[in-house]
Amino acid sequence: MKVILKADVKGVGKAGSVVDVSDGFGRNYLVPHGLAEDATPGNLQQLEGRKNAQKKRDEKLLSGARELALKLQSKPVVVRAKAGEQGKLFGAVTNAQISDALKTELGVEVDRHKIDLGEPIKSAGDHHCSVKLAQGVTATVTVRVVGG
Repeated sequence: MKVILKADVKGVGKAGSVVDVSDGFGRNYLVPHGLAEDATPGNLQQLEGRKNAQKKRDEKLLSGARELALKLQSKPVVVRAKAGEQGKLFGAVTNAQISDALKTELGVEVDRHKIDLGEPIKSAGDHHCSVKLAQGVTATVTVRVVGG
């Protein structure tokens, strides 16, 4: 019996895949529990339509992320922090501060968890950090720390 899985089933397959299972397993477990549906021509056509729609959404999201990456890389973001005479900061610049600076200066809202500093920023000057925007799309942002 061929079925289309609606959810991931361990040992059988992932959601959206068409698999061949025994008749009893399909009729007595998968279909009644809402984990699968029969692989009729109409259901297969609906599955194909859902896959195409998801593919278009993913492409749109990816192109938007690429445009955002170019915008983020275009100019440095200025973060003000208290510093001593030698340019050494009192504390460190955090992801949240960089996220706030991106929002105020470029008008781009980025989740602070997606900003990777690599190592803490503890001195004034230009530093680089990466921002994960989408799967496979990262932007390198220049953070200009100004002592104040």
